[in-house]
Amino acid sequence: MEELNDSKAACLDLLDKLNETHFLTVEEYGTLVINADRELADRAAQMARNASSSVYGNKVFIRGLIEFSNCCHNNCFYCGLRRSNVTVFRYRLDPEKIFEICGKGYDLGFRTFVLQGGEDLYYDDARLCRIVSTIKKKFPDCAVTLSVGERSEESYRALKEAGADRYLLRQETADAEHYGKIHPAQMSFENRMACLENLKKLGFETGAGFMVGTPYETVECLAKNLFFIQQFKPHMCGIGPFIPHRKTPFADAPAGFVSHVLFSMSLIRIACPDILLPATTALSTLDKHGIENGILAGANVIMPNLTPAFERGKYELYDNKVKDGIHGFEKLEELKALVKSIGYEIVCARGSHPDFSRMEEM
Repeated sequence: MEELNDSKAACLDLLDKLNETHFLTVEEYGTLVINADRELADRAAQMARNASSSVYGNKVFIRGLIEFSNCCHNNCFYCGLRRSNVTVFRYRLDPEKIFEICGKGYDLGFRTFVLQGGEDLYYDDARLCRIVSTIKKKFPDCAVTLSVGERSEESYRALKEAGADRYLLRQETADAEHYGKIHPAQMSFENRMACLENLKKLGFETGAGFMVGTPYETVECLAKNLFFIQQFKPHMCGIGPFIPHRKTPFADAPAGFVSHVLFSMSLIRIACPDILLPATTALSTLDKHGIENGILAGANVIMPNLTPAFERGKYELYDNKVKDGIHGFEKLEELKALVKSIGYEIVCARGSHPDFSRMEEM
């Protein structure tokens, strides 16, 4: 019993240290992960809410998600859109359809559009830059976020010059050995990390992030992810549970634990108080109260889906993905009421990281 009390006291001390210094070692993060329980998670969540409030108050930002292509040339072992899954009904949204969706989103109050797709070689720089530049011309007060995977530094530069403001590229795991176990040999951990560095260097509001509970994940893997975000300091960080897809090599693997995701979110918020942290769709797929619990763990971003219903069901990264209900743009007023019920407020704004908000005001 005395040993348990010592361990609990040590973990509480580590939380206090993180709250004060915004720094822990990999080993210290590992200690928190191993010893996480309800009391520790509740303490971390309270600290996370305080940290978020100190920067953003009770604001929660919305992003309009447009899943414009489910084609992908990669073969990641965890993803339902992988090239080898021949059962997927592939699609690409016509550019005019994308602009129409943005228009509907704009009328609803969205001021950020997230164009997400697989690594689709059809979208070379010319095609993608035309789409980005047109959106910026039609909606000049809006931010455009891209999430289309690994590209060359030259490609990222072209997209930035076309008007793209933000870019999401989750590292998925910050452990090189683990990365090799969940990706095919053609994909490189070093290249993924180089892409993130290039995005930051080019001036994108850069998003990273990781899955929790992937096959072969160890406590050290999760601790390395937390440490990487702390050190890299992305402007945005997406954290969600691993959820298997029936047509992947990991079809029979168990899903990640929601409690581990929420605890990780809280630790990231404490380490990086000004980070933009979404309550992810994957979290809500496993937890029907994922939006509320995510916000109460430190999240301050929600991404309602603007993708047309017919295509929305085809963007199946994992089994049983939430694709309608309160996560669809059709339920925006219900979403606002839900967020208000826990003491927060959805705001219709670009919702930039403070570093970029200051630049936008100049």
